[in-house]
Amino acid sequence: MDCIVVGAGVVGLAVARALAQQGREVVVLEAERAIGTGTSSRNSEVIHAGLYYRPGSRKARLCVQGREMLYAFCASHGVAHRRCGKLIVTTDAGQEDELAALQRNAQACGVDDLQWLDAADLARREPALRARAALLSPSTGIVDSHGLMLALQGDAQAAGAMVGVDSRVVRGVAVDGGIELEVRSGGETTWLRARTVVNSAGLAAVALARRLEGLPAGQVPTPYLAKGSYFSCTVRAPFQHLVYPVPEPGGLGVHLTLDLGGQARFGPNVEWVEAEDYQVNPRDGDAFYAAVRRYWPGLPDGALQPGYAGIRPKIVGPGEPAADFWIAGPAEHGVPGLVNLFGIESPGLTASLAIAAEVACRV
Repeated sequence: MDCIVVGAGVVGLAVARALAQQGREVVVLEAERAIGTGTSSRNSEVIHAGLYYRPGSRKARLCVQGREMLYAFCASHGVAHRRCGKLIVTTDAGQEDELAALQRNAQACGVDDLQWLDAADLARREPALRARAALLSPSTGIVDSHGLMLALQGDAQAAGAMVGVDSRVVRGVAVDGGIELEVRSGGETTWLRARTVVNSAGLAAVALARRLEGLPAGQVPTPYLAKGSYFSCTVRAPFQHLVYPVPEPGGLGVHLTLDLGGQARFGPNVEWVEAEDYQVNPRDGDAFYAAVRRYWPGLPDGALQPGYAGIRPKIVGPGEPAADFWIAGPAEHGVPGLVNLFGIESPGLTASLAIAAEVACRV
């Protein structure tokens, strides 16, 4: 084969689309029985503006580029989305300095449309919100992630790509002229050779890389799993914008997001785990109530119920500085035809089309 993309999440499908539209022969191998069942469907479905990342980093650059590419793609392909904007709020004295630092960071990343709002501005825009000040990010939005993945798959297949589900890549070997992969599907094993392999396996990307003979061990990071649970809201939330607290270590804090029907959900929290676990602990609800009532004191008792959970595919552990996207091609690891994508957590969905463009250039 010419190109194999491992993983049919939003990034893998975007990569397959970009390669197929270049005229490459592309096959996507997905271990599960459907596309996008992992991290791509277990998130906030937020289109991020690009506020939080280190200026000059891949996350900053690809988020800002990908945001506009994603809005244009959704508009041209009929993918449901809304540029609703979000508020990053301070609720405690002294947090205004953190908010000002976030605004400076965003400007350094190329995000220059943030607006500073004081308590009176907030009261006019969102009367139910309790906050001392906020940054309004008008470029933030929401998207139907499953609709997005179906549109990416449709474009890829229209350009000749094929998507094979229930096709688990067990291991691989770097050989002259390409990479050989052992694939299990339907109880049978097949060996495939491709000139180009893109490892976009999400949570499984590091484990797969460790099973690729010929890839230097130093070019594979240590994986960490940061679970994030969400609670849904059984009452109509009186907000037009997404509402985020000031960021916390490991994540962006328990924030309020809206789906395209206007229903609110809260999360995610941060729980470091040893293995994939998607159960939401109802006892976490007490901490969610406390976190949400810091900015929405009117949240009624009994309004929260366990929703769903996702896992962030991190490549740094608790207490360490946030890692950048790790996009490694032959120039980094020396294996011809191989591109590894590690640590593609938020803003991976927002940046998916920009990540795909970068991968397409590398191969």
